[in-house]
Amino acid sequence: MAEDVFKALADPTRRRILDELTERDGQTLFEICARLVTGHSVGLSRQAISQHLAVLESAGLIRSRRQGRYKFHDLNTEPLERIVTRWLRPDAPESNHEDPPV
Repeated sequence: MAEDVFKALADPTRRRILDELTERDGQTLFEICARLVTGHSVGLSRQAISQHLAVLESAGLIRSRRQGRYKFHDLNTEPLERIVTRWLRPDAPESNHEDPPV
């Protein structure tokens, strides 16, 4: 739902995580934490970053996949594309995943 996407995007740390995944997709929690510290001086614990990742995943903005003992996080732009289509290209065919009418 769009409200989950907006809630996820409201936090600057989550936006930085998405920026990092845009730059290099498929990162582990350890890699994301390291890049946030070195590139953005974000000194949060791994647990805090993990909670941010859970919010992003719940909103559908990232997908996680396991490979062996590692968990990789990938950017998913579909929720953003639905928002863009909804308001910036209203004549485009609607997706089946749109929010129900209010």
